Amino acid sequence: MNISLIPGLKSGAIDSRLPLAIMPKAPLPEAIKSPCPGFQPGDTRKLLGILVLIFLMFPVLAQNHVFVETESFEDKGGWVIDQQSFVVMHSSYIMAHGMGRPVKDAATTVKFPKTGKYHLWVRTRDWAPFPKGPGKFQVLIDGKSTGQTFGESGSDTWKWYDGGVIDIKNADTKLALKDLTGFNGRCDALLFTDDLKFTPPNELEALTAFRRKLLNLTDKPQDAGRYDLVVVGGGIAGTCAAISAARMGLTVALIQDRPVLGGNNSSEVRVHLMGDVDKNHYPKLGRIVREMDNGDPGNGNPDAKEYGDARKISIVKAEKNLSLFLNTHVFKVEKENDIITAVVGRDIATNQERRFSGSFFSDCTGDGTVGFLSGAEFRMGRESKAETGESLAAEKSDDFTLGTSNLWASVDRDTVSSFPETPWAMQFSDEYHIDEPKSDWQWETGFGNFNTITQAEQIRDHNLRAIYGNWSYLKKNKAAKYGKKELAWVAYIGGKRESRRIIGDYVLNQMDIQEGKFYPDGSVTATWTIDLHFPDAKNSKYFEGQEFFAGTKHIKVAPYTIPYRCLYSKNIQNLFMAGRNISTTHVAFGSTRVMRTCGMMGEVVGFAAYIANKYKTSPRGVYKDHLPELTGILKGETLAPQP
Repeated sequence: MNISLIPGLKSGAIDSRLPLAIMPKAPLPEAIKSPCPGFQPGDTRKLLGILVLIFLMFPVLAQNHVFVETESFEDKGGWVIDQQSFVVMHSSYIMAHGMGRPVKDAATTVKFPKTGKYHLWVRTRDWAPFPKGPGKFQVLIDGKSTGQTFGESGSDTWKWYDGGVIDIKNADTKLALKDLTGFNGRCDALLFTDDLKFTPPNELEALTAFRRKLLNLTDKPQDAGRYDLVVVGGGIAGTCAAISAARMGLTVALIQDRPVLGGNNSSEVRVHLMGDVDKNHYPKLGRIVREMDNGDPGNGNPDAKEYGDARKISIVKAEKNLSLFLNTHVFKVEKENDIITAVVGRDIATNQERRFSGSFFSDCTGDGTVGFLSGAEFRMGRESKAETGESLAAEKSDDFTLGTSNLWASVDRDTVSSFPETPWAMQFSDEYHIDEPKSDWQWETGFGNFNTITQAEQIRDHNLRAIYGNWSYLKKNKAAKYGKKELAWVAYIGGKRESRRIIGDYVLNQMDIQEGKFYPDGSVTATWTIDLHFPDAKNSKYFEGQEFFAGTKHIKVAPYTIPYRCLYSKNIQNLFMAGRNISTTHVAFGSTRVMRTCGMMGEVVGFAAYIANKYKTSPRGVYKDHLPELTGILKGETLAPQP
């Protein structure tokens, strides 16, 4: 196999021998035009010898595939990497997120094994086929368009589109993606093949195998080292867990699938921190959360710097025991029986894979990814009243979850600006539109209509259709108010509220919260209301089944403590969790999910991991045998070592 690679780009030329039956015709050598001396009909061995001789005397033909993952482009231009659908695509892709203005070309240089004719295939989808979407783009070869436009097929399925036969004139060829609209055109990969009749696979399993082969990915990823604690998920919960454990002397890996830390509190999502840190039974908790806190810029602030991305990363990098791995999506778990031994992650840009082994793992992904991959018990959706005894529970259990937000903001300009017509977006009218210059938390899609994990792309796209459609209406029909306003920022990374909740040794419920119960292993003190969102009634009236705007009722709670038993898995021995995926009912989750509270959970996990490592026990063992030492740390006490 011949693989041709360039720095920062995965591409390859794959050789495969063609079957003898389809080799080109050529004059037969005289030695085999007539039967061999002594040849008798039925002499199979001599016939086989003749066939071998024929094969050896013909030149070997090669089938060359040049496969290019777009996320590996050397220059992304104005395109952005989106990994949110890795769980269903097994790949990242790039997207032209220009908010209605075409973005700069994404470009790279690829080395072809030879010049000549190649069949081009482009893997993409029409994200808003109503009837045809706005995500138009073209492929450029050495600066010249192939003549076809992609992203407007009318089909919302990811698949390979025929780009025609291309004449590659230079071994080193410059490829580019040219955005035509600024409205979220997207491309997963390009394939060039000199087998002009070859069609790449679309079925996921076959495509994944094809992708891995051409990227030269093996079952032995790069060894990223062994750690006392591997934290997966770099939101507020995961970052606080990693810092807490590192400061206790543990070696820690913090793995985050985006280029920034903070999760929903990053500049990519822009949700402010909620929950009090000053009402703790244990005043030591919340110190790391305060370090991470960049003040309260509100939700969807158009100034990215207000969310302190650089501060968060600098705090983490200052920890000598902590190794940070950004842009790394964990997609595989290795385990022995009920013990996790390692996780494997892939770089969302270069596709390089790394293996992280460890003694303990903490799932701070929000989606419960590590727990799910390891076989941890989990729950998703609402429990019934009969099951939990909660007055706020649903009458029947279902798949309803709180939604995902893509926030946005406009800014004032000195001159009037226009915005394109959006016939493919959601349509608004004088009777119903949302008269706001920026969003708040209410811009939310989910509510059981979509699966927040497997349909993350569709949820984001639904939010975008609402945002762009409403903004187009405001610019055209309320020019006096919005004429000099310009859409300045729209989140393309969804801010999730709810997905999986991993089951621990205790499941926190509504009664624990409202009665302010204090269990012996009570740890984080939480203060946020029970805040369960539902579709806004007026939005439901005009967009029934397609809601994108939420309402809520805040149910006041007494300060209460979250038991430590909610912070580790019931059936995976060495798995902690912190964040919105801890062990609660759906109702209780409505209160525990806010980020300052989640950050304090992370701090507790760091302390507990230190004790578990110290005594070579499990997270459950910390509760059963070393709880006084854990609570002593939370109180700031220095206790004599326990046997």
